[in-house]
Formats: sequence, C-alpha cells, structure tokens
Amino acid sequence: MDVTKGLNDAQKSAVLHESGPLLILAGAGSGKTKTLTHRIAHLVANQGVWPNEILAVTFTNKAAREMRERLAQLTGQPNTRGFMPWMGTFHGICVRMLRQDGAAIGINPNYVIYDEDDRQGLIKQAMKQLSIGTDKIKPRTVSAAISNAKNELVGPSEYNEAAHYPQQQAIAKIYERYESMRKQAGALDFDDLLIETVRLFRESDDVRRKYQTQFRHILIDEYQDTNAAQYAIVKSLVNNDKNICVVGDDWQSIYSWRGADFKNILNFERDFPGALVVKLEQNYRSTEAILEAAHNVITKNVERTDKKLWTEVGAGAPVQVQATYDEAEEAYAVASRVSAQVAIGARGYGEFAVLYRTNAQSLAFERAFMQHRVPYQLIGGTRFYDRKEVKDILAYLRLVYQPNDRMSFSRIVNVPTRGVGATSFEKFMLWQNQSGMDIIAALVNTEQTNTLTPRAKQTLSALGDKLRHLQVMVQAEAAPADIIERLIEVIGYRDYILDGTPQAEDREANIGVLVSDAKSFTSLPDFLEEVALMSSFDTGSDEQKVTLITLHGAKGLEYPVVFMVGMEDGLFPSLRALEEGPKQLEEERRLCYVGMTRAREELHMLYAQSRMQFGQRGYSQPSRFLEDMGHIITSRPAFMAPQLNEFDEFVMDYEIGDRVRSLQFGSGEIVDVDGMAVTVRFESGTSKKLNVEYARLEKL
Repeated sequence: MDVTKGLNDAQKSAVLHESGPLLILAGAGSGKTKTLTHRIAHLVANQGVWPNEILAVTFTNKAAREMRERLAQLTGQPNTRGFMPWMGTFHGICVRMLRQDGAAIGINPNYVIYDEDDRQGLIKQAMKQLSIGTDKIKPRTVSAAISNAKNELVGPSEYNEAAHYPQQQAIAKIYERYESMRKQAGALDFDDLLIETVRLFRESDDVRRKYQTQFRHILIDEYQDTNAAQYAIVKSLVNNDKNICVVGDDWQSIYSWRGADFKNILNFERDFPGALVVKLEQNYRSTEAILEAAHNVITKNVERTDKKLWTEVGAGAPVQVQATYDEAEEAYAVASRVSAQVAIGARGYGEFAVLYRTNAQSLAFERAFMQHRVPYQLIGGTRFYDRKEVKDILAYLRLVYQPNDRMSFSRIVNVPTRGVGATSFEKFMLWQNQSGMDIIAALVNTEQTNTLTPRAKQTLSALGDKLRHLQVMVQAEAAPADIIERLIEVIGYRDYILDGTPQAEDREANIGVLVSDAKSFTSLPDFLEEVALMSSFDTGSDEQKVTLITLHGAKGLEYPVVFMVGMEDGLFPSLRALEEGPKQLEEERRLCYVGMTRAREELHMLYAQSRMQFGQRGYSQPSRFLEDMGHIITSRPAFMAPQLNEFDEFVMDYEIGDRVRSLQFGSGEIVDVDGMAVTVRFESGTSKKLNVEYARLEKL
C-alpha cells in the first residue's frame, strides 16, 4: 500500500526508513502523529512486521486509542483489542509485562494496583505505626516524595542515605515501612509498575531477551517527556538491530516537575550512534507571524536542538501585546474583544482560548465572562469558587456569619485535621440541637456535655474559641479581606495546604486570589452574596464556549485565537524559575513556546502593570519573553490608574451622582459616599458598597 500519500518529503523519509535508530524531531504542528502512524502502517503493510512485533508507546490512553483507529483505517484491519496489542502507555504496557512475567522476580501475577488514595491511606497506617503524627508531616507530602524517589529509581535505603534534614529522615522511615506493608498486601502503586519492570529486565536475562526478540520495532511518542524509569525500560528492550524510533520535540518539554528529562532526546544520538535524524519543520497550524515570534522566544534557550519551523499558511496578523492596568482590566479586555467578534459574526465562542500560568488566574476571567454573558469552559480544572481550598474558607465564613449552618460546620470540623471522629461529631450535633445553642456557642460550651471524651471536648472547645474570635470581627463589621486573613492565620490553613505536593503552590495562590477578591467589598454579607451568584452562574449548554486552560494543560491542543495572559516577570516566568536559575528559566521559556504555538490565526499577549496577591497590590515588569519575541504591535491600557498623591496614597475622587463603571459589575451611579466606601446602584438593579481603593471605578 502507498503509505506516503499526503506526506511531505521529511515525513516520507521518516516513514520509509528501513532499519536502525531513528530520531524524529517534530516541531509544533508538524504532523508528528500522522508520521508515526504512517510509519507503523508501513511496517505492517509493506515490511511484513506483525502487529504483535511492534511496541508503540504513547503518553495517554486517548492518544493510543486515536492512533489505533487511524492504523486500522490505513491498513484495512478490524479495530479490535487484538489489533496492535502492544500499543499503549508505559504504565499499561508494564502492567501486562508484570502480569505475564513478574513471577521471575517474585511478583504475584494477581497483584492489585494502588491509586493515589490507596497509597496515602497506606502511608497514614505506616505513620501511625511509627508514631509520626499527620500534624508534623502530611501524608500527601510523603506520597509526593516517595513518587519522586521511585521515578528516579531511588529505593528506601538510598533515600535514607541521602536524608540530612529531620523531615527527609522521617520520610525515609515512612518510605521503608510503606514498602514493607505494600509488599505484604501484594500490591503495586503506579510508580512500582515502572520500577518493577526495570528490575524485571535487570534481574531476569531470560525475560529481557524474550521481549527483545519479540519486539522487532520499538516506537516511542513524546520522547522528551520520558523519566529515568521509562528511559531505562526503553534501553533494556532495544535489541541488536536497534530498530528504535523516537518522536518528540525538546522545545516542548515542560514536565520536569513530573520527573521528565528532556535530555533523553538530546542524548539519543549518543545512546544510538549512527541514528538517522529527521526534522519535521513544516508547520500546518500557525501563521508566519506566530511562528516567527515563537521561534525568537525559544532560540534564547541554550540547551536545545536546532530547527526552524516554516509554513505555507501565510503571514497572518502580527502578534499583539496589550498592557493593562491590573488583572480586572486584563480580563475585561479579553471578554470585550471576544464579545465584539462574536457580535459581528466574525467568530464563534469556541474559537477562543485563554491560556494562563496558574489556575488562580481564572477568577478574573470567570467574572468578566459572566458580566459579558460569555459562555466558557474550564479545561483540566474546576471553577474558582468550586475549588476545595476556596470552599473550605467560604464554609468558615458562612459559619461565623450564620452560626446555625450545619452544612458548613460539617465541612470544616476536621479542616485542618483535628481528629474529630464521626461518632464524636454525631454526639456533639445531637447535644447541640438539644441545647438550644447555635453551633459556635455550643462549641465554646462543649464542657457542659457528658457524652464526649475529654479529648474531643478539648478539641471542639478550641475550635469554638477560634470561631468566636472571628464572629466578633464579623459583628464589628470588619472588612471581609481582614476576616479571611485572620481566619487563615488562626486555623493554620496555609500550613495545611503547603504539603509539599506540586499542587500546593496553586492552592496557596487560590487563597491569595480569594483575599484579593474580597478587598473590593466592605461587608461580609455583600461578599458572600457575590460569591453565591458567581457559584451559581450557568455558562450555558451551548457547545460554543471560550476555553480557559493552563499553559501546561494546553499542550497538544490548538485554537484559532489565543490570549496568553499574565505575561509578567514573577508570574510568567514564575518567581521560582527566576530564583532557581537558568535550568528552570529555560523550561518556562519552553512553556511559553508551547503556548504561542497553540494559536492558528491570532495570538494576543496581555500583561497587567499591577496585580493583587494576598490582598497586596504589587507592580511588575512585562515578561522578558515579550522582549524576546521581536517586532510586535503593542497597545496601552484602556483604563486610567487610580489617582495617587505624591506619597503613593489613594486619593478619594468620587461624589454622589457620579456615573461610574466597574470592571466587575458594569455601569452604575454612586448613591452614597462613606469614607473610602461608596454605594453604587448598578444598571443590573443591584447595589454594592465597595472599597474604592480596590474596586477600580472608572468615571463615565
């Protein structure tokens, strides 16, 4: 069969390569999946290679399903489970190998697989046996450390030898006990699937040779994302013919925090001398303007391969950079542009995507889209007010505002962990209901009940004292942001969420955005009302929705119009990357390249000159990546900054009767002025009392 139909010269060269190692450097949008699929089809249809003699590794099950479907169509084979039996993810393939041959290293073929919840549950048991309290170190922290160690092929003894600090030494003890308990249970966790396969090939020559003989051809997709364990598996399986084909792009390696090592692809020619290198440089996705700007950014990296993408799509519109005053105006600018384009029939909502560095940035866009009635979808995340850490804090606020809120109390009674068991909780609630006291009053007076243990009484009473303190702030009409900040402090919530996992920084950032969001409000009832409206906003059932997604989540996707937002030093590139040095900065630059090359027709880069974080307004410089891009079109902020005097203090400049516009709530009229607060009756019919220093009202 002719498998080269529709391929360019470089793709044909890769597809028809006869034998020996092959490195396909596939630039963004260059048709790598098509090339890989056609190569497999060529091996099966034209080279006499049986499907079960091919090991084809993808990084997601979805990618494997799509590739199998394409292959079935190309080769005319039925798309059954038996077709391409060794096509799948590393984990899926390792599961099968260990079931079949794990007994060679003492693994029972009936092993069970522990997911993350199972692993953390077993870690808690290990900690209990070792008398290490979860208040000292979080099970999630231990789990993340164990996972990182396993992916680097570091066992408990090696981890213990390298442990110098008390927390590392504690984790080493837990790691050792966890492994003992896991083996006793006849279980493997997800990381074990990889490292036990590595051990299988190292300790059993017979098994290794069996698979080396079986797999005449090995093909690995997204090779730049392989970690140490996956790299070792690949090296073990390659036979003397060295028919290994890897596809990837070091320019798009953005997962070092998951253990990926992009140097695996840079070192391929060292590992396999004489390898044919094919560069897929024709881009079928983006315009010349977008590719040129992205190229200018990525070539500032030192550790990289050399290639230059080109396209026949045409020059296209220049990449545009827009400066905005703050995060609210940034979101307003995007929402306004989307609304205008849809209104004139130029585009549909589904053609737009907003890409950001952290999930915490989504709130401003959720609010702006709600105001403009723009339907949106959050990909790979939950809406801001539905995130666990945000819902936790809001549950506390609702309880101190309405101390009979049983639902909120049931949510927070053990957040952070206090050791209040289900029995103690039920006994307390029964007594509280009979006492006639509200929940906070009952907590404060827990000593009066005789149905609880002394320890439970002490724990609940301490919680009551904290809630009463916050309740006094509410009764004194303290600002919502001040209440939240004090709440986070008295319950130790920041320590609770900073558990050492990769998600910890995102959780902390979300809490910071919540504090910043509350700054505009002068009363807790108004703030809670606004939150309720945001939480209940229906984005509509229309399939046409603007996509909100992180830059990491956008890899592999594409959109006609892309807005990359938050392009500021300290946010993107992240502050951590700036502090840790060139290696991390180069990964951030690769992430920027990935984001830019998601755009097909239009690319807009936006940055805020100031941004609220944890209730404090900070001022930042535009991202250094913007300067890297070269010739661009720049537009200035549409809104004026708040008036400041010579001491950088806010100057009150609003009077009753002034017509104003809020980026959050729309247009309205000031009906009352009270110190630094104004009450605005908005055209929507609602009235809000706002702190003008933070609400950013524009006079009309």
